Amino acid sequence: MLQPPITPPAHADAALKRQGHAVLDAAGLCAALDTSPEALGRWPAFWNHLPPDQHLRDGGRYRKRRHGCFVVDGDQVSLVPHRAHWQPVEYNALHGGIERWFEPIEPALLQDPLWNRLLVVLAERASALRGPQPWYIEAHPFRIDTEGGIGRPTPEGAHRDGVDLVAVILVAREHIKGGETRVFEADGPHGLRFTMTQPWTTLLLDDSRVIHESTPIQPDGAGGHRDTLVITLRAGGFQGP
Repeated sequence: MLQPPITPPAHADAALKRQGHAVLDAAGLCAALDTSPEALGRWPAFWNHLPPDQHLRDGGRYRKRRHGCFVVDGDQVSLVPHRAHWQPVEYNALHGGIERWFEPIEPALLQDPLWNRLLVVLAERASALRGPQPWYIEAHPFRIDTEGGIGRPTPEGAHRDGVDLVAVILVAREHIKGGETRVFEADGPHGLRFTMTQPWTTLLLDDSRVIHESTPIQPDGAGGHRDTLVITLRAGGFQGP
């Protein structure tokens, strides 16, 4: 497996501007959050309580998820009333154009002091990229499992999300093979591929410049799954019909 090209936290903003992507390792994310891996160790248990995704149009049963929406303005984080997740078909040909309602993120996770800190740090990266402003954030805890033999982290294929900044954080990877991350220039020939294996590895993407996908996973032992936290930040408002 190809290892991800790690970006020092101090260089993440420059890398996003230069090439449209950056990857922090666990130490880099902890440095950005001013915390320790032990503190983040409170989080993975929440992924054991994700309900099934009822909207998969490929007929699969391999994805579980929750959803939450926030507005971050400076260091102020506001949880907004629960709302549907919606994407246009231009960005998601498989699931676009429909309102998808998911169960909300558990309050105990949102009350962890590191949760708001993470959203503020990501908003700072978005402001460095686009200029200071309020950021409309959607958070998606995902579990892709291999109970049915194969799981698809991105069933829609290589895509953009219609936002400004995307963060893909690996929470856990257990008893699987596959799950290679691929990032391509949206308007050019270049790309890279690698596999995130270390928990808390964080991929940052300028969604206007790159498209991304993760390849299917297969079991490599019992109980195989890949847990991620995907957070998107968008200027001007949430996407909606």
